[in-house]
Amino acid sequence: MKVSLNWIKDYVKLPEDMDLTRLAYDLTMSTVEVEGAEDLAKRFEHMLVGVVTEVCPHPNADKLRICRTDIGGGDIREIVCGGTNLTAGMRVAVACPGALCRWHGEGEPVEIKESKLRGVKSYGMICAASEIGLGDLFPTDEEAHILDLSAFDIAAGTSIADALDLHDIILEIDNKSMTNRPDLWGHYGLAREIAALYGLPLSRFRPFPRDLPAGDLTVTVEDPERCPRYIGAELTGVCVKPSPFWMQSRLWRAGMRPINALVDITNYVMLATGQPTHAFDSDNIQGHIIVRRAKEGEKLLLLNGKDLSLSTDDLVIADDAGVVALAGVMGGAKDSVLPTTHKVILEVANFNAAGVRRTALRYDNRTEASSRYEKAIDPQRCDQALELAAELFRQLYPEVEFTGLVDHYPAPMACKELDVALSWLERRLGKPLTQEDVSHKLGLLGFTTSFSGDTMHVTVPSWRSTGDVSIQADIMEEVARMYGYENFEAAPITTSFDGAINQLDKDLERRIKEYLAIRCGLQEIFTYPWMDEQYVNAILQDTTGILSLSTPPSPTEKMIRSSLLPNLCKAVVKNERYFTDFSLFETAQVFRDENYTAPYDEREKLPSQRKHLGAAFVGSDKDITTLFRRAKGVVEAMPRYTHMEAYTLRQVEKPVWADTVVWLNLYLGEEHIGDLALLSKKVSMECGIKNLAVMLLELDMDALIPFRSRTNTFTHLPEYPMTDYDVSVLVDGETRWDAMRDAILEKRHELLHGVSFVDEYRGKQVPEGKKSVTLRLTIGSAEKTLTSQEIEACAASAVKRLAKHVGAELRGK
Repeated sequence: MKVSLNWIKDYVKLPEDMDLTRLAYDLTMSTVEVEGAEDLAKRFEHMLVGVVTEVCPHPNADKLRICRTDIGGGDIREIVCGGTNLTAGMRVAVACPGALCRWHGEGEPVEIKESKLRGVKSYGMICAASEIGLGDLFPTDEEAHILDLSAFDIAAGTSIADALDLHDIILEIDNKSMTNRPDLWGHYGLAREIAALYGLPLSRFRPFPRDLPAGDLTVTVEDPERCPRYIGAELTGVCVKPSPFWMQSRLWRAGMRPINALVDITNYVMLATGQPTHAFDSDNIQGHIIVRRAKEGEKLLLLNGKDLSLSTDDLVIADDAGVVALAGVMGGAKDSVLPTTHKVILEVANFNAAGVRRTALRYDNRTEASSRYEKAIDPQRCDQALELAAELFRQLYPEVEFTGLVDHYPAPMACKELDVALSWLERRLGKPLTQEDVSHKLGLLGFTTSFSGDTMHVTVPSWRSTGDVSIQADIMEEVARMYGYENFEAAPITTSFDGAINQLDKDLERRIKEYLAIRCGLQEIFTYPWMDEQYVNAILQDTTGILSLSTPPSPTEKMIRSSLLPNLCKAVVKNERYFTDFSLFETAQVFRDENYTAPYDEREKLPSQRKHLGAAFVGSDKDITTLFRRAKGVVEAMPRYTHMEAYTLRQVEKPVWADTVVWLNLYLGEEHIGDLALLSKKVSMECGIKNLAVMLLELDMDALIPFRSRTNTFTHLPEYPMTDYDVSVLVDGETRWDAMRDAILEKRHELLHGVSFVDEYRGKQVPEGKKSVTLRLTIGSAEKTLTSQEIEACAASAVKRLAKHVGAELRGK
C-alpha cells in the first residue's frame, strides 16, 4: 500500500525536522513493515516548465517540429518534438539533459542528453505525461499528445515538482504485515499509530449532524448478520465534473486513477479512513434500497464490464427493480454514477468479512473495497467516512444539500474487554512495569484501562475489536511495541527438564520408513492431498464420506484423499512408461467426513484424520506368485523389524478393488487395520495400467502399537548341531499353512525349535480334495548331540499334533 506523508500530516502534525529514516524504522519495529520510502520530487529532477514561443517545421522530417521554448529567464532553446498538439504559448514539461524519461511511456528510464534529431540539434525533450510517469494523472487517448500544463498559472523555468506540488514522501507499506490490522488500511489509521508512537495530538473529523430526516430515502436490511450497519445519505446539487487537482494528485500518489469528482470523493474517503463508500445515481434507484441475498438466477453487470450470474450466497444491494450492486465488492454499471447524474445516494456500510471474501473469490473480482472489507472493518468507522465525505461534498459542491439520511444499525458492536494481571505482563516481558506507564502506553493507542489490585481491566477500542485484539497475549504485544522491542534486555531462558519425551508413534513411523526404504528397497513418494476422479471411481467406487474442496486445483481433482490407493495407482501409471519392476510407498493423512471433533470450538469441527501407510509392488503379470510372495514377505516381517505388536493376515472380507483370489486382510486382534491384495484386472484397466501386476497395501498406522522398548534378547549360538527334518503330510485342500504352524507350535516338543513351509503339491499321486504339504522341522538340544531315535520322536510328536488339529496324515501311510 502506498501512503502519502503529506496526507498523513493532515491528521497529525509531524515535527519539521522529523527524520524519514527514523520514522520508517519506528513504524517497521512497532506497527507495519515499511518496504521503502521515496522522495517523489526526485522523480522529476532536471524537469521544468517551458513555454513554447514558436513552432517551426523540421526541414528533414514531416512528423517532427522544432519548438523554440522558453525554459526560464528568457533562455530560449530549440527542442525537436513529434507532439501533435503543440501550439505557440503552450506550457509544457521539458526534460533537460540529465532527466530520466521513458520513451512513449514504455521500457526502462533513459537519461536525456543533448542530441541531433534528423540533423537538427535538440536541447532535451518536450514530454508526454506517460513519459514522465504522470499518465494516470493526465490521461489522454492520443499517444502523440504532449502534456499540456497551460491550465496552471506557473512561470517558465519552474521545476515540475514545484509546479505540481509534488514535494512528498511516499511510503511503501508491505500489505502482508497488516493483514490482521484493518484499522491501518487508510491514512487516518496510520496517522493514529504515528501520533501514538510520538505522543502527538490526532486531528478529528468535523462532526456531521445526525438529526437529518430520512426524507424519501428508505433502507431495508434483510440480513443484518452479513450487513451489521448501513448508512444511506441522499444528496442533491451535484454533477459529474473533474475533481480539483489536489484531490487527483493525492489519489494518484496512493496508486489510484482519478475519474470524476463524485467517484473521486468516494475513493478519497476510502484511502483516508479505510472505509469504502459508493455513490448511486438516485434517479436510477427505483423504490427503496434493500440489502439482501441474491436470488437464484439473478444477474448483474458490474462497473468493470463483468456480467455475473449471482449465487444465493452473495449479498447484494437491490431496489424494487432488481440488483444494483455486489455488496462490498463493486457497484453495478447502470445504477452507479453516470454522465447525467445530479442527485446521488451515498452508501457507507459495513459488511461481514467472510461473506465479502467468498464473493470476491467466487467471481475472481478482488477490489480495493473488498480487500478492506475482508479484513473485518469495525462498524463505527462508518461515522468517520460519512463525516469526511460530507465535508468533501460541501467543499467541491457549494450548492450541495443533504435531503435524506438513514442509519440502520440495530445491534451496535460491543468493544472487546479483557482482564490482564500486571504481574503476568512483567513476568512475560521481563521488565518491571507500573500501572501509570502501562495505562499511558495503552491510552495512546485508544485503549481504556482500570485497575483492581494487580488486575488491569482493558477495554479495546472499536477499530481493534474485530479480531485483532482478543487475548491477553495481544495486550502484552501492544505494551511491548509501545515500549519498543529494542528497549528490552536479552535474558537467558530458564526452564526445567523433567525427562525426555518418548514419542513412540513417531519413532515407529520412522522405523517403518527405514525398513521399507532401506531393507526392502521401496521408493518413498509424496503426493497431493487431493485425488483424481478417474482413480477414485476405479478403486474406491463409492464416494460416500469423501470430502470435497471448495476451490479444487482442477475440475477432476476436487475430492480430498480418503485413501492412499488412488494416488499410488496414479504414480504407478506415471512410472510404468519407464520401469516394469518397482515398488513405491507413502505415509500420509487421509480424511473422512465422519467422527467430527472440535478441539477448541464447536464451530471449528474437523473431519476424521488418520495416518495411513500405502505401498504398491509392481511386476510382470506373468509372475504374480513371486510378486505376491515378495509383498507378503515385506508385510509379514515388518512387525519384527520395526518393534511393534504383530498383526495377523486373514481372509475375511475382500476389498472392492482386489482380485478374487489373491487378497488378505490385516487384523490386530479383532480390529481390521488394512488390506494387502492384487489389483484386479478390471480395475487395472480402468486406471490405465497395462501389462503389469500391482500388489497394493494400505494400513492404518494410527492403529499400530509400538513396543515401549526393544524386545530382542541375546541368545548363544548352539554348541551342538541343529537338524532340519522334513515331513510330508496329506491335509484337506482348504487347510491353511498358518493353521498347521500354530498346531505344531502351540505345545511344542522341548527339542523342537522351529517349523517352516517348504512346498505344496497337488496331483495324480494325491487324492481328490487333498494336498501334500512339506514342512521343515528344526530339531536340536543345547546339551548334547541328538540320536536318530530322539529326532524321530520329536518329529512324530509334531505329526501327531497335526493329525489331531487339522486331520493330517503322514504321506505314504
